[in-house]
Amino acid sequence: MATGINTYRPLITGTTHMVSAGHYLATAAGYRILEQGGNATDAGVAAGIVINVVLPQYTSFGGVAPIIIHDAEKQDTVEISGLGRWPAAANIDYFNQHAGREIPVGVLRTVTPAAADAWLTALKLYGSMTFEQVVTPALELAEGGFPIPATLRRALVGAVDELDHYDGDNQKWRSTRDVFFPGGKALETGAVLVQSELARTFRRLIQVEQDNVSRGRDEAIQAARDFFYHGEIAVEMVRFVQEQGGLLTMEDLAAFHVGVGQPASGSYKGIDVYTCGPWCQGPVSIEALQILEGFDLQGMGHNSPDYIHTVLEALKLSFSDRHHYYGDPDFVDVPLEGLTSKAFADERRRAIDPMRASSEMPEPGDPWRYQEGSQNGRGAAKPEPVGGRLEADTSYVCVVDRQGNAFSATPSDGIGGAPVATGLGFVISPRGSQSWLDPEHPCALAPGKRPRLTPNPVLAMRDGQVWMPFGTPGGDVQCQSMVQLFLNVAEFGMDPQQAIEAPRVSAWSFPNSFWPHAYHPGLVGVEGRIDGQTIAELNRRGHQVEVWNDWTPRMGSLCAILVDRERGTLSGGADLRRDGYAMGR
Repeated sequence: MATGINTYRPLITGTTHMVSAGHYLATAAGYRILEQGGNATDAGVAAGIVINVVLPQYTSFGGVAPIIIHDAEKQDTVEISGLGRWPAAANIDYFNQHAGREIPVGVLRTVTPAAADAWLTALKLYGSMTFEQVVTPALELAEGGFPIPATLRRALVGAVDELDHYDGDNQKWRSTRDVFFPGGKALETGAVLVQSELARTFRRLIQVEQDNVSRGRDEAIQAARDFFYHGEIAVEMVRFVQEQGGLLTMEDLAAFHVGVGQPASGSYKGIDVYTCGPWCQGPVSIEALQILEGFDLQGMGHNSPDYIHTVLEALKLSFSDRHHYYGDPDFVDVPLEGLTSKAFADERRRAIDPMRASSEMPEPGDPWRYQEGSQNGRGAAKPEPVGGRLEADTSYVCVVDRQGNAFSATPSDGIGGAPVATGLGFVISPRGSQSWLDPEHPCALAPGKRPRLTPNPVLAMRDGQVWMPFGTPGGDVQCQSMVQLFLNVAEFGMDPQQAIEAPRVSAWSFPNSFWPHAYHPGLVGVEGRIDGQTIAELNRRGHQVEVWNDWTPRMGSLCAILVDRERGTLSGGADLRRDGYAMGR
């Protein structure tokens, strides 16, 4: 471990189990489940659903929840694709003709809700408890309320003008206003937020599970899941969306299910890195790390000009390949084998000029040379600069238990993307905002297709055993912050808390994942704690450096758990840039 690096929070250590999550109440819930005898998945699902309650600005029970799970007994590592699909009635022509060639904020962005299915599928296949047991902490917080922290207060204040802009006089967002803006004003810090409709949704699912308990645990959980996608809750979701002018139907919900399969994988100096597949941006981390594997990063020195420049340029190359190749593999032939190959990383590494920054998004590589098959003719056009903000929603949770199981999940979809569904208390996933209306783009909108998702959990393994689950919110900054965390630990020997608190940088030389896909060629964001001479040298090399706050949440909110097999210990870290905390024993 690195010594002499002070942190503002202590490293949390233990020998039995550990949880780190994007909100302290979610961490407490996960720890509670572990102490009750639950495994990593039980605790992860419990913490994830609490996140849906306590971070409504960033996540939703009806949103997205990509998950990676390692089952130590089965020696199995899987992804759960907690991402919805476009309704069958959605297509590019519809948005061109009826939405002004936009993917507007609101229910037109709605894809099938996936988080509920992801949580319940994970619990059924890899958990040991009932839905009632794991949802109880979230139910208590939704029903009894919790005092909102300053972070939620700031998000609500920031949303007031946007709601007025989106809503006007038509009151389509009344359901959101009633919960979070009583009397027309954002709830104050310390005010108790009660979400009674969301609590009622949980109670209805619990009742269905109880009604089917005689069929066994798995079937009872499945019945609750089916009630959400086929039963009364489904009817109410469709009614709400269609009354608002959206496209979701009962047939769309009935046809939907999350996938359970093999994650994408790569390695860095003997450490195996697992991410979700190219339906999200996860493999960016694999490509970037494999490019960086060939450099003497330790010799450059942590956060030196050479180090930061090299990391930024590797990320730019990886994000260019994301832009040109990633998409829903059910619709697009993604050259994942090539993208995650060491030979492709070697080729991309040679494209980095050690003294000069690329001024715009680099040209993509040719991963098809490193796998069988041929390019399918699709391709993204060269982007033009587009103004717009850099979105940063989402949250994260990871758990390691005493059996060596691990859970890593990145839930998302907050109240700003679409209205809260009346009577249900959650937002129905507006993740359609991460599609394109360019028919040649691999992420082009199409019926039944998944948008390319930013949330992407990671799990690192060593010698077939869990080494470190980690992740963060932050939109397109996610992979960038996660790569820096990984290197801080793997290359520079930092413990998780040191690695998380270290100052971070980010590149933005690629179209943003969120509509309207803002593109700021050359832009680099750095935290104010980066040395001034280093910033001057980065500018000299051609980076257009913008200095952000010393501890800006725009750089995400990392959580991580490091497993030390030799000592038999766990070390948990969580980011003070938002509300994350770690807990274990």
